[in-house]
Amino acid sequence: MGQRVVIVGAGFGGQHAYHELAKAGYDVTLVDRHPYTTFQPLLYQVATGGLNPGDIAFPLRRFVSRSKGRTKFRRATVTGIDAENKRVLTNRGAPIEYDTLVLAQGAGPNFFNIPGAHENARTIYSRAEALQVRDLLFSGLEQMTTEPNHGQHFTVLVVGGGATGVEMAGTLAEMKSEAIPVVYPELSQDSLRVILAEMADTLLAPFEPRLQRYTLHELRKRGVDVRLGTAVKEVRPDSVDLSDGSTLGVDLVIWASGVGAHPEVSEWGVPQGKGGRIEVEPDLRVKGHRDMWAIGDCAVEPDSPLPQLAQPAMQMGTHVGKQIIAADRGEETTPFAYDDKGTMATIGRNAAVVQFPNGRTVTGFAAWALWVGVHLATLLGGRNRLQAMVNTAFRYFAWPQSATNIVGDAVAEDDSAVDPDSGRPRQPHQAE
Repeated sequence: MGQRVVIVGAGFGGQHAYHELAKAGYDVTLVDRHPYTTFQPLLYQVATGGLNPGDIAFPLRRFVSRSKGRTKFRRATVTGIDAENKRVLTNRGAPIEYDTLVLAQGAGPNFFNIPGAHENARTIYSRAEALQVRDLLFSGLEQMTTEPNHGQHFTVLVVGGGATGVEMAGTLAEMKSEAIPVVYPELSQDSLRVILAEMADTLLAPFEPRLQRYTLHELRKRGVDVRLGTAVKEVRPDSVDLSDGSTLGVDLVIWASGVGAHPEVSEWGVPQGKGGRIEVEPDLRVKGHRDMWAIGDCAVEPDSPLPQLAQPAMQMGTHVGKQIIAADRGEETTPFAYDDKGTMATIGRNAAVVQFPNGRTVTGFAAWALWVGVHLATLLGGRNRLQAMVNTAFRYFAWPQSATNIVGDAVAEDDSAVDPDSGRPRQPHQAE
């Protein structure tokens, strides 16, 4: 079995494709720009101080070393694909030759060409980004405790009413209503303003109306200023223009509105569809490339697009691994069929929504407990599960005192990261 398979990206899809091929004895090279894989669904917990960054990351060399056979890891960024000579070009080391290529590089934020959004908004697609958001948030609160005018607000605008936006806004609101009076007695409860802007008329679009209404009610009960039917027109360093004609002063903008392809994919010579996603055949082969497959957030079957979630990516990875093995044996490949196991989102402590494919729904503490259990079980490595479980339990039972955090060096502890006029953390483009 001499097939050389290269997998680009070690997210959910890449991991599952790797497992199928490695256990079958293939020569597999896993390529990722980071030396670790990140459990992205819990990045918002890092951004709000609920988990340590190490709790949701797993070393990729350790991941690969657990497999027997001819498996390798290359830390590199893919700069191009030489399809004619079957080589993956990277920014580190020699080109990687392949017989079969699996593209699983995921996706990034989509700013929809809104002026200033890329320059002035923060995202939470990586550990570094989550830490920057965390440090800006807690640094801002600390700065406010020394300001003479405690009537000022630290305003956080969350853009996007999907799962990430709801989870971020809900967690911030709990800090506002419960943690600030205990941890920051110098501040009033209204010192932290949390605003969620969603251009549609509902939150959590894929969910049933009853769950959407429940989510809206829970967020507003926690003190989130939810603005439905409100789009962002422009993002500036300290303000945002909204579609209703108003201008909102902000200290921190967290962008959670849609995902799109990584810009460099446009140079790889693969067909791209809506949102820059790579177009695939029903069996997940890249259109026009018999030896190339695409899975997860980066891929789309034009006639039946799937949600960009963890479950579709994992199932696609397993499917592609099996199809590569079948094709190598001279067998016919089969179309991918998604098995919808349900969708969930958390709103805050003891509040979440779960929707099963049979129409059954769960809300409240039961949904929240289910959400916690599923996410902890999905983490790679027993140590990560244990650490995340301990930290989650401590934060739950020690709340609100556990809302404090140690601010690291994502925001430098010097004047270069602080606005000299306001004493608050500078926006992304301001720090030198």
